[in-house]
Amino acid sequence: MVFTLDDSIHPDVAPLAWLIGRWEGAGVVGYPTIESQQFGQEIICSHDGRPFLEWHSHTWLLDADGQRVRPLATELGIWRPQPAEADGTNVELLLTHPTGFVEMYAGVAQPAKIEISTDGVMRSPSAKAYTAGHRLYGLVESRLMWVMDMAAMGVEMTSHVSAELRRVE
Repeated sequence: MVFTLDDSIHPDVAPLAWLIGRWEGAGVVGYPTIESQQFGQEIICSHDGRPFLEWHSHTWLLDADGQRVRPLATELGIWRPQPAEADGTNVELLLTHPTGFVEMYAGVAQPAKIEISTDGVMRSPSAKAYTAGHRLYGLVESRLMWVMDMAAMGVEMTSHVSAELRRVE
């Protein structure tokens, strides 16, 4: 069940409540090892009353006309608000990917802004060489904007993906 902002929110989740809902939009993915491409995305962020949020993201390649070509990436995760640390850290994001890796992000959640970096990455023996990530999420004029930098395939941390999504019902 997806809660709306008017439903009962666990008090620990309140700083992240702006993420709750279904979001759709498009963005650009690229990296020194791959050609830049347009993609579509759907994110469903839900809350069931417990002190965390569930995160489901699905992306697909778009053609020049904005039509779906094929699935790209899927990530399933949990947002975990935490008591603030001395460095300001107050949120964790645990993500799993069907491509063979699991990420644990930690960072700072502020009203309508979250900045997180990987604290750990585990890869299966068959997964590509991905070593670190950094993400920034923001609510700008009712749009979910996000960017990700990553270090992978022997390339230092660099821009990888960005998107702009709108809340849909």
